[in-house]
Amino acid sequence: MIGILENDECFTKVMPARRPLHIAVALDGAGWHPAAWREAAARPAELFSARYWTDLAQRAERGLLDFVTIEDGFALQSSRYDGPDGRTDQVRGRLDAVLVAARIAPTTSHVGLLPSVTATHTEPFHISKAIATLDFVSSGRAGVRVQVSGRASEAGLFGRRPFAGIPWADREGPEGRTRAAELFEELSDYVEVLRRLWDSWEDDAEIRDAATGRFVDREKLHYIDFQGRFFSVKGPSITPRPPQGQPLVTALAHSSLPYRFAARHADVVFVTPENGEDAAAILAEVRSEEAEAGRPEEEVRVFADLLVFLDDVERAARDRLGRLDELAGYESRSDAHVFLGTPRQLAALLAEWHGAGLAGFRLRPGTIPHDLDAIADGLIPALQARGLFRTSHDATTLRGRLGLPRPANRYSAA
Repeated sequence: MIGILENDECFTKVMPARRPLHIAVALDGAGWHPAAWREAAARPAELFSARYWTDLAQRAERGLLDFVTIEDGFALQSSRYDGPDGRTDQVRGRLDAVLVAARIAPTTSHVGLLPSVTATHTEPFHISKAIATLDFVSSGRAGVRVQVSGRASEAGLFGRRPFAGIPWADREGPEGRTRAAELFEELSDYVEVLRRLWDSWEDDAEIRDAATGRFVDREKLHYIDFQGRFFSVKGPSITPRPPQGQPLVTALAHSSLPYRFAARHADVVFVTPENGEDAAAILAEVRSEEAEAGRPEEEVRVFADLLVFLDDVERAARDRLGRLDELAGYESRSDAHVFLGTPRQLAALLAEWHGAGLAGFRLRPGTIPHDLDAIADGLIPALQARGLFRTSHDATTLRGRLGLPRPANRYSAA
């Protein structure tokens, strides 16, 4: 799915949108193209260093981006669904995304930090306190991107339960759909446990009165007593309620099943439309599921994912992708729309899609730092010139920046 705008001169004046436009960046290694690490400006020797990741986050913050997501997973990156591909000419290995975000937090002041977490083989209690801790050390800028794993090879890394996995050939068949439904049912319970644990301390549970010797009001710590098919968690958490009350829960969705999950349990959902009409259709489906779940209208923020290659002229972006594909030995593909062109051309496309009702966009830089810099230094000014993007950091918390209220504690009223 490759999109190019040949001429952006006719788009130089656009009326401001009825709602703010938000821009996020998805960070993954040297970039989303498998040969990105071989670019002259890439820093492959630093991919597993703290300096590399703090530098990327600081670049995003200087560009006023709303937040960054950090990719993670249990298995080595692979071009195959069902296991390692044996390639040694591409980046393999990652640092732990939650720990990377915690390292980044003290070096930034505004950009949101959303590490990816695979819920299928992790415990919600551990992740709840990790993300709550991230919210504390970032002063209210934390979130999490939750994902499931249907791969038997990843289950084998843990060996804690029988897990047949979902073979690629069966993913659209009845058995594959049944297994996928179970994974998302488990994910729904997982997120419910996260949210209850974040609420298990009331906001004023900490007294900290040295004179009376009372540090905490035990009556304001609550057992969550969650009993479900997949988890039995008594609680409470060992970490006080996070600064945002509830850090953001986000998810990537490609079809109806994850749309339904996101509409019921997420604050932000990343979708992968092919064009503006497709974006409107996906948005309508998410809103329908949101209404069926009884959530307030437009409570879920819908972002579109795009893989971007940006240059001063469109031909240079084309040539760069062609060179990278040649290095990789095949034509790269993506689940998201692939954009080749200039920052101004991308601004025109985002303005058009934003008109369909999208809250914002999560951009995947084809190469880092080239495309990350082009987003921060080229795209953002182009959007600002159209009146579509703010000119300063306008909120102290990530929820506040996205227009999401700080939720009341579910246990306080009780």
